[in-house]
Amino acid sequence: MLIGWIVALAIVFSPMQAAPTPSISPEAAALIAPVGQAIEAEKARQSALPPPADDREKLERMGVLDQVGRRAMNPIDLSVLPPEQRQPAMRAMWAPIKAMDDQLMVELMTMVPEEGWFYRSQWGDQAAGAAFLIVQHSNVEAWRRFVPVLEPLVATGEVDGPSYALMFDRLAMNDGRLQRYGSQMTCVDGRWALAPLEDSENVEALRQAMGFPETLAEYTARFDTYPPCA
Repeated sequence: MLIGWIVALAIVFSPMQAAPTPSISPEAAALIAPVGQAIEAEKARQSALPPPADDREKLERMGVLDQVGRRAMNPIDLSVLPPEQRQPAMRAMWAPIKAMDDQLMVELMTMVPEEGWFYRSQWGDQAAGAAFLIVQHSNVEAWRRFVPVLEPLVATGEVDGPSYALMFDRLAMNDGRLQRYGSQMTCVDGRWALAPLEDSENVEALRQAMGFPETLAEYTARFDTYPPCA
């Protein structure tokens, strides 16, 4: 299961678009510095390792790079900055993560096996989960390509159900549709709130079918402890 990683990605339901890094105050730069530092530290750590023994190990390392900046970002509270600095700081904070996302996706596309996906039974949970997160953090075109590939693999256990549901919801929202599984949160008045649902009466049954380990209420309650959003 990838639930430990899912929390880090569910709070942003659209991919960050490439943009020039904005000019920010020294205070904002110091606040967001741990994100870039974490990425660079992990890159240096991996550079000091022997080359990966195979593509599975390579993919596992790529998964760590996908997550390290996001983990460093989660505790950062941009609300301590003056209001006019928050959006520029947000964009600057995401810039090194987006650059890493783009790099990882290019590399991943050179590794896609002939069967079309990284089956858990062949690649293991960690490598297959890393591949999923890299696609999840890429772009709408990639989601459109892989969602139909992933859907039948949920039933066979080759793809984690909650992970697939996240990508399905994210694609739906970016295509102007409502989310189905209640995985996506949006920012409302500085707090995280559940984005609108396709079928609120049956969402719990849909979540159970995907194998979510918690109810929708339990899931959304997690975000009450998150720093204010911008």
